[in-house]
Amino acid sequence: MKPFNKFFADESGAVTVDWVVLTAAIVGLGIAVLTSVSGGTTTLADTISSELAGTTIASY
Repeated sequence: MKPFNKFFADESGAVTVDWVVLTAAIVGLGIAVLTSVSGGTTTLADTISSELAGTTIASY
């Protein structure tokens, strides 16, 4: 019975669980930011593209 009590009292894996949860939270926040910013960057890229397409370069 003593080895089972020692196994259940061991907390060495708890740090790994903390890091996995922290990493998942960071990845989730990154995805949320990417989703909210992507619409604005697409609009900005389209605006820049249309401005550049309408620009003529003078040659001498």
